[in-house]
Amino acid sequence: MLEKLKLVEEHYEELEAKMASPEVYNDPQAVAKIAREQKELAPVVETYRAYRKQVEGEAEALSILGGSIDDPEFKEMVQQELDFAKSEQVRLEAELKVLLLPRDPNDSRNVIIEIRGGAGGDEAALFAQSLYRMYCMYAEKRRWKTEILNINETELGGIKEISFLIAGDGAYSRLKYESGVHRVQRVPDTEASGRIHTSTVTVAVLPEMEEVDFEINNADLQIDTFRASGAGGQHVNKTESAIRITHLPTGTVVECQDERSQHKNKDKAMKILVSRLYEAEQAKQQAELAAERKSQVGTGDRSERIRTYNYPQGRVTDHRIGLTLYKIEQILNGDMDEVLDALITADQAEKMRANEEGA
Repeated sequence: MLEKLKLVEEHYEELEAKMASPEVYNDPQAVAKIAREQKELAPVVETYRAYRKQVEGEAEALSILGGSIDDPEFKEMVQQELDFAKSEQVRLEAELKVLLLPRDPNDSRNVIIEIRGGAGGDEAALFAQSLYRMYCMYAEKRRWKTEILNINETELGGIKEISFLIAGDGAYSRLKYESGVHRVQRVPDTEASGRIHTSTVTVAVLPEMEEVDFEINNADLQIDTFRASGAGGQHVNKTESAIRITHLPTGTVVECQDERSQHKNKDKAMKILVSRLYEAEQAKQQAELAAERKSQVGTGDRSERIRTYNYPQGRVTDHRIGLTLYKIEQILNGDMDEVLDALITADQAEKMRANEEGA
């Protein structure tokens, strides 16, 4: 591991030298690429340097203790420094093992989240709206920006389906575990007998991709326009500004009608289409790697029931890691870090175990 870390540090120093070169500044794309790589490597290099400093501290303390020390207080102080250096090495080594795990290349990207009401009709649509609000409040806490790409609302204030963008550093790295079926158990306002209903909502989390990241042949696209309409006939446009794009080879269909400009709707629809096609290609590649151990956490199976929100008990349970928290109100108000941190930790532990078994 230390040899690998040394090579990483050398590469980091090479990037620093490139950034200081006047030739690089004539190429903005090269600057952006180097800066992005530097940012990704910085935590590894900083932790490795801190680890090496503690190794040097241990060697220095041992050297002093190996000599003749007459002052007992000074000897005790050096011994404390030695103990601290050893404990810090253990802590930093554990950090480095996590930092060296294979990194998802999309972790630094923005995300497109798609939420669709499933079983449960109006109740599912109302909970879809609750989940959309939860993600928006979480984004706000992290000072990320949100933008609706497309929305189809119900007359009762629910959401049949919505696609929206969350833009922020590391958004995908934290929210990618949200893909799957979210189940809600609660008494609907319309239920006079007080019977608990179970409804489901499907969430898909896609890394935001640009057209340059995933090439699409324009000949494979069928683009149709139509008049936009909202719940109960609201927001009806007199012009055909809504866009429907069909990717003919895969049959993937994307609609966007949130903007009054046809051009803006087309741009948003293409953004969703590119990200969906990329995700489908990634899922296909992962399925072909049959020998690869599937993580218990998972990030892509939309049919997998991942979480239950039980209102009567005030409980949220993530079934993948067996985590139950009795704070449904706080979580639905955007306090998601405890759940997300647990999922990330479980995923890292699974990857480390797979690495050790493969070593």
